[in-house]
Amino acid sequence: MITIIPAIDLINGQCVRLTKGDYNTEKVYDQDPVAVAKSFERMGATHLHIVDLDAARGMIDYNLDTIASIIRNTNLEIEVGGGIRKYNQIDHLLKIGANKVIIGSMAQKEKSKVSGWVDKAGADQIIIGADVSNGYISIHGWQEESTEKIEEFLAFYYDIGVKNFLCTDVAKDGMLEGPAIDLYTQLMKLYSDVNIIASGGVSSIDDLKMLDEVGMKQAIVGKAIYENRIDLGQAIKAFQRC
Repeated sequence: MITIIPAIDLINGQCVRLTKGDYNTEKVYDQDPVAVAKSFERMGATHLHIVDLDAARGMIDYNLDTIASIIRNTNLEIEVGGGIRKYNQIDHLLKIGANKVIIGSMAQKEKSKVSGWVDKAGADQIIIGADVSNGYISIHGWQEESTEKIEEFLAFYYDIGVKNFLCTDVAKDGMLEGPAIDLYTQLMKLYSDVNIIASGGVSSIDDLKMLDEVGMKQAIVGKAIYENRIDLGQAIKAFQRC
């Protein structure tokens, strides 16, 4: 049964959403992320995905108090990502109560360094982010496509014990046009024993059902909740009955 993970993206302490990672498309949905997180919990959510978009642009201190407040005021299992460039950021987030930390661009650019972080923090507390464009890893806020294929990227971290991967098809993010089913089907055939978290494009319960049928264990849902395309409480209940 797939676990639905609602998302909160933060800019200047507010809940926002972007389209395809473009900051020029910023749309503010709520000015109280703590209240939003608590509402998700009341609807039955057990997990929460937080992306610090300010930290992704180098402003690492802007939203730490907000993140800490969400952690203190909910019992959700919380994963946090955005702009992780140093181990002390990972250490700080784990110390304030985050359950897992997501490493994105650094995981592609600095494999040796990130391998050390995985060993130091423990593989269970790290999620490796894999942003995909045309089958290749994208970096620098999706502005640059690397020469590394998604399969090669996952294989490296799989071999050092990582069991959690966040895989986002850049073309799908924020578009509400359905998830990258073909991509996830391919990856699940190669890595059926790891947790590949689906992200991007989910717009309906039917999309979630397709991901569940493919074998995905977790899926992040963001814009579809804020745009009232998915009722989070109903969706969670639907899969609890499965």
